[in-house]
Amino acid sequence: MSRAASDMPIAVIDSQWRDRIAAPDADGLSRAAELLRSGSVVAFPTETVYGLGADAFDEKAVGEIYRLKNRPSWNPLIVHVADLAAARALAEEWPATAEELAARFWPGPLTLVVRRARHLPGIGASNDTVAVRVPAHPVALDLLRVSGLPLAAPSANRSEGISPTTAEHVVRSLPEVPMVLDGGPSSWGIESTVLDLTGDVPRLLRPGALALRVLRDAAGPITLPESETLDGVARPSPGMSRRHYAPRAKAILCKDVAEVDRSGLTGPVGTLTFEGSAGTEVLSADPREYAADLYAALHRLDDAGFATVLIQEPPQTEDWLAVRDRLSRATA
Repeated sequence: MSRAASDMPIAVIDSQWRDRIAAPDADGLSRAAELLRSGSVVAFPTETVYGLGADAFDEKAVGEIYRLKNRPSWNPLIVHVADLAAARALAEEWPATAEELAARFWPGPLTLVVRRARHLPGIGASNDTVAVRVPAHPVALDLLRVSGLPLAAPSANRSEGISPTTAEHVVRSLPEVPMVLDGGPSSWGIESTVLDLTGDVPRLLRPGALALRVLRDAAGPITLPESETLDGVARPSPGMSRRHYAPRAKAILCKDVAEVDRSGLTGPVGTLTFEGSAGTEVLSADPREYAADLYAALHRLDDAGFATVLIQEPPQTEDWLAVRDRLSRATA
């Protein structure tokens, strides 16, 4: 294929790959479970973003995730399970803090990193931990129950690209994916928050949909990252690479998009701003609502053919931590 799928007109993509998008009814779930049990992969919706899933115990199937995404081997995967008991079964140790957080926030957009059970293969990185969560999306939970498998699943897109929040985003980024269960747009629109519970104090590995202040209320003090994790080094969580979540367009963070000198920019220029500001894409000034539409907005800007996207910097408050993290990596 001479052109990348993401560069093709939407109508062409719809005609070529629409048959790979399946309704999450009994037949669709049965076919998806059969694919997973046979060692293949399936994309499915979660409340955060769409994931590309494989049997976490099948190393060859997990390898197919890495191949399709062109994902580096040192970047680990999150394992999605149907319930708390299934999560405990993947852990060598299950701390009291994990029990408390799971009881309060699962199903939901919180991933916990714990010591990995010895019978579980390493999920893409050479360490002794596993990142695990129970998703809140009904289709994800149905698939986990019907398949009876724990599913290793990163976002269903090419490595470093914008995470998908619709089934169409998936097939355009990963045209080889055999099947996508269509659960509609993801409600949170941004990845889960990841907490490392292997030390004495919980440590934030990736800010995400679940706000840090909410977690502090439940878990007490939480250690923040002190430095960037270098690419090429094994890490306990995805989402820690310097460049990630990036559109095809060159993305530039700026305080005021109207004041940027555009003389050195080539091609059409789009803008992403807050509510009340002029922009090609205008998102809400509420951090929760902004996050929910961020990736979809970046997809729309790419679809419109902008060569450069100027993005208004979000506020420097803790409520915007996850959004700032995604934008800093998208513009790295």
